[in-house]
Amino acid sequence: MSDALPTVDYLVIGAGAVGMAFVDTLIAEDPDATVLIVDRHDVPGGHWNDAYPFVRLHQPSAFYGVEGLELGRGEIDRSGPNEGYYELAGCAEVLAYYERAMRKFIESGRVTFWPMTDYRGGGRCVGILSGEQRMVEAIKRVVDTTYFDTQVPATHTPRFEIEPGTRFMPTGELPNLVRDPDAVPSHFVVLGGGKTAMDTAGWLLGHDVAPERITWVRPRDSWMINRRFTQPGLEFFEGTIDFQSALMRAAIAADNVEGFFLELGKGGHMLRLDPDVQPTKFFFATISEGEVEALRAIDHVIRGSRVSRIAPGLIEMEDGSHAVPDDSLFIDCTASAVADKDSVPVFQDGKIVVQALFAPLVVFGAALTAWIEVHRDNDDARNALAQPIAVKQGCAAYLTATLGNLTNRMRWAREPNLAEWLGQSRLDPAARTIAKVQAERPELLGALGDYRTLAKQGVPALMQLIQNARED
Repeated sequence: MSDALPTVDYLVIGAGAVGMAFVDTLIAEDPDATVLIVDRHDVPGGHWNDAYPFVRLHQPSAFYGVEGLELGRGEIDRSGPNEGYYELAGCAEVLAYYERAMRKFIESGRVTFWPMTDYRGGGRCVGILSGEQRMVEAIKRVVDTTYFDTQVPATHTPRFEIEPGTRFMPTGELPNLVRDPDAVPSHFVVLGGGKTAMDTAGWLLGHDVAPERITWVRPRDSWMINRRFTQPGLEFFEGTIDFQSALMRAAIAADNVEGFFLELGKGGHMLRLDPDVQPTKFFFATISEGEVEALRAIDHVIRGSRVSRIAPGLIEMEDGSHAVPDDSLFIDCTASAVADKDSVPVFQDGKIVVQALFAPLVVFGAALTAWIEVHRDNDDARNALAQPIAVKQGCAAYLTATLGNLTNRMRWAREPNLAEWLGQSRLDPAARTIAKVQAERPELLGALGDYRTLAKQGVPALMQLIQNARED
């Protein structure tokens, strides 16, 4: 390990997407700040180091990463299921991007990176391989970027029993089948109903695995955001505003949470895999209509309770069992991306706990947290602007997050210097696009005016739906 640093202004726990976004904005806004970043991985990128190799961003590269370094080329895909929409960076591209960002940090002379290091609290940093312990004092803050506790299949323990002899692997190991083509099974069983499972099923189909060779164990179906309405660029501005208007229209028209999502589904703003099944799950997954259409080819779907045990040729669930071919390969996609947690104050005495300030854009929230840290003088003022949004699974939680997003936007709009920064932020898909429309295409602002009119009725309706859901 490198020479010890007795003091730094900020000690940042984690060199993942959240930590990198925070540090980038911090050193840009405070030219004197010194930072130590510690991470258990060998290279920056956090959970991307453990992710399955064929994973891609759900939303455009244009607003992911750090403020000071563009991710991707700003191009629209011309083929594949994302055709017609802005590019989505894959795992290898994201990791290379964070390597470049870290080099930029270190070259500033104000950032030190200690990889393969575990932070044990109280300024104690321990080398994972060496066992060497070093003490570092954070003069201003310890910045905890681990709140989200992101899990991927490679790093979590399945909650079901796996009988000896069962062919089983986390989804990230699928490409390793190339090493032994004779070991390719006759049948694949995808375990899980989230975006990882969707990516895995899509990957199998994309490699010409016939749909009848796939069984999908999907205990609960999910609502998903239509990626068509989450695009940057002026050509998509009216669609983006239409999505926000649709949220208000749905709140006004619906009597309950289920009705809210059904209203969004009618306009294609929310998508579901099976049009005949009412989803009961939502966790900000974003998908294209092309992906949904491809996944609908898999018609052997097992719903109901969770898996309790798997064995060669057998899936046992809490409400019954199901037979599959004896050589089936079970693919684990059951990791929960983010643990459900209640929010805590972001700015605390000697500490910052980075959380979502605009769900689900956690890297934007991290950058904004750093900006607030530099530009506000006390924690009361900082926390007034950094009201965290608990990113939780479930349909009702989305309504709460939507209201939180709207409320935070109103707070930020009342702060001139913050509003100016947001208008230039590459990680904020809304404010920068609106600023560009005002400068280049003011005739498009009519859609924004219509949304604001709807919001006067929609926000109270949304609040009432949330209250009703809590009482239920």
